[in-house]
Amino acid sequence: MLNRKPIRLALIVSLAGLIAYSFYPGTKPNALVQVDKIVVYKSKRELLAYSNGELIKTYLIALGSAPIGHKEFQGDMKTPEGMYVINGKNPNSSYHKNLGISYPNAEDRANAKRLGKSPGGDIKIHGLANGSGAIGKLHRLQDWTWGCIAVTNEEIDELYSAVAIGTPIEIKP
Repeated sequence: MLNRKPIRLALIVSLAGLIAYSFYPGTKPNALVQVDKIVVYKSKRELLAYSNGELIKTYLIALGSAPIGHKEFQGDMKTPEGMYVINGKNPNSSYHKNLGISYPNAEDRANAKRLGKSPGGDIKIHGLANGSGAIGKLHRLQDWTWGCIAVTNEEIDELYSAVAIGTPIEIKP
């Protein structure tokens, strides 16, 4: 007969660990620091924020649900790769707040045209869907966006206040 006590204990410990992880506070950058460069490493699920060449914070992220490779067309669920800029800020997003990324660029449009498809757009760094902020850091357990870069609501609040329109963002594989 199977002893279920170790299985229950493992489930309880795992659940407790997930809850603790979700509520454990991360480090916060100085509120007065202006982010002047963002680098995203898709394979590491990291967004690095820089000020004057100094790394000020690393954010753990979720990506598009098909994260490997460069975004080629609308609906491919990939997060783009390359050099872009932050081209917009929306405090009333359906995903808490967002920072717009200048995808598609001329090369992205030409590539999609060669494929006979639309390149898409509306690629953002954003928080969690409105009403689901309680998920917090647990959203990172799976890539779930349509090609955007997702952080927690608290983290997009930090980035939103520290990042200006025109800030360069490099998205690497």
